[in-house]
Amino acid sequence: MTDLERKVYRIIYNMSRFRRNPTMDDLKRKTGKDEPTIRKAVKNLVSRKDLSWDKEKKEWRFK
Repeated sequence: MTDLERKVYRIIYNMSRFRRNPTMDDLKRKTGKDEPTIRKAVKNLVSRKDLSWDKEKKEWRFK
């Protein structure tokens, strides 16, 4: 897991604990990265099954 992936994972995890899914603007502001870079990091996390999206509950699932 790269530093950016770890940072994005922790942001999503911490915000999800309080039932608030982070928006792209939240992730951009907290990481200082652009949207394509953040999307790539999230895609890598999902492909490695560290992170998944529950469509029914509309929340993130963690490994």
